[in-house]
Amino acid sequence: MTRRTRRLSAQILAGQVIVLVVAGLAGLALYVRHTRDDLDRQFEQRALTVAQAAAADPDIRAAMVSGDRDATVARIAEDLRKATAASYVVVIDAAGGRHSHPNPTLIGKRIEEPVVALDGRTHVGIDHGHLGRSANGKAPLRAPDGRIIGEVSAGILETQISSELWRQVPTLVLSTIVALAAGVAISLLLARRLKRRTFGLELDEIAELLQEREAMLHGIREGVVILDPAGRVSLVNDEACRLLDLHTTQIGRVLHTDLPPGRLRDLVAGAEPTVDEVVVTDDRCLTVARMPVSLGGRPLGAVITVRDQTELVSLLRELDSVRALTDALRAQQHEHANRMHTVAGLLELGRTEEAATYVHEIAGTSAARAEVLQERIGEPMVVALLLGKFLVAAEVGVSVDIEADDSVESITASDIAVDPAALVTILGNLVDNAIDAAQSSEDKTVRVRFGRAPNGDVTIEVSDSGPGIAGGAADVFVDGFTTKPPRPDGVHRGLGLALVRRLVVRAGGEIDVEPGPGATFVVRLPVKVAAGRR
Repeated sequence: MTRRTRRLSAQILAGQVIVLVVAGLAGLALYVRHTRDDLDRQFEQRALTVAQAAAADPDIRAAMVSGDRDATVARIAEDLRKATAASYVVVIDAAGGRHSHPNPTLIGKRIEEPVVALDGRTHVGIDHGHLGRSANGKAPLRAPDGRIIGEVSAGILETQISSELWRQVPTLVLSTIVALAAGVAISLLLARRLKRRTFGLELDEIAELLQEREAMLHGIREGVVILDPAGRVSLVNDEACRLLDLHTTQIGRVLHTDLPPGRLRDLVAGAEPTVDEVVVTDDRCLTVARMPVSLGGRPLGAVITVRDQTELVSLLRELDSVRALTDALRAQQHEHANRMHTVAGLLELGRTEEAATYVHEIAGTSAARAEVLQERIGEPMVVALLLGKFLVAAEVGVSVDIEADDSVESITASDIAVDPAALVTILGNLVDNAIDAAQSSEDKTVRVRFGRAPNGDVTIEVSDSGPGIAGGAADVFVDGFTTKPPRPDGVHRGLGLALVRRLVVRAGGEIDVEPGPGATFVVRLPVKVAAGRR
């Protein structure tokens, strides 16, 4: 892996250098060509200037009119050529005959091409004459009276142009080398910066990490949300979207602004690390962890993990219910065994009448209690729950007093805007907490009172003689708040009152805590409005 990544990094750098070299050489070639074309134009203009100077010479003009019998034109043209460093200055008459030329053998002979300056205009271009390739300029030759009597052709050979070009090549090459060196240096700096930004990972390693990340995030059954340093969502997997009611379109937005107010939002928006905090939402019980992430001292944001504990909490609640039922049966069995022992002892002593009276008394007491509860409360599930709590409380030495207003006797679960199971959960949690709290007091008393509010809503008051609630009353409904020691199995406490509050609020009711001594919880549950009732 190390050798392969090094080869990859070296190949990337070599590729950048090759691109720079090819681009530099191509630029150099284009620049040389452009310079050559520019020199051709410059030398063409120089040749034209020489031709115009010769065409304007009065001696040449006069000699051409007179027939140039003494070769005056050739002498003057040669002097001008040497003075201007031109390669040739050729004076041509209208018929195409040469009157001057650096090669004397060509004087008097006709040129092969037409005399183009007879149109009265100047001409420039590249000429391929007897002396070789040259930058050429042609100017019309006029008589003193203005008639066009020929042309003057002046040229500068390519050897002079090439010499001038080679004098500029070192500067061009040096500029190219400097540009290439600067490009390579910039490439090295960019490569180093890229390695820093990618924490030294090569491209294949980044690709592998991306594949592993996608497989992990979308394969695990745990919600994961990754935040950038500004608190914006940079990644969220499917499970987190399901548990937090998010969408992938929320990537790039601040997470806590899309969550409803509550403890979950506070935990997500917090800057401090959070480890396995229990949060109760409207539909689920979640365990949330938030861990800031940094690398090399540079903050990278935070990772939030969310686990769904709803089924686990439900199972624990059911287990607690079964355990409570077991305790109630055990207490009932214990009480029944004591009673049977008493009856057996009376019979053994021959006190049959007293044994019969005792049996009728205890049977009447239990039946009377159940009958009174059934008449005053009405809901069988609630009555059964309270009868079980009587036995559990008696087992730990706590007495439970139940009161009910006359207006409550007609109320059943079908009249209250909450299903019986939820009503049992609400009342069972409150009574269990009250029994636990009352055990540490002297009175060891729990009072449960059913009544009606002025608007007809059913009220349930559960109070105890315990030490009361430490801290603010609002804190008792916060997820995780508890005054009990941690459970030996590591399961989180402090969910009962949060679940109670959630059930009450979902039913449209209210729950409050009244000041002590002891603790008094007051639940108000709305009644269902019958059809046609106003």
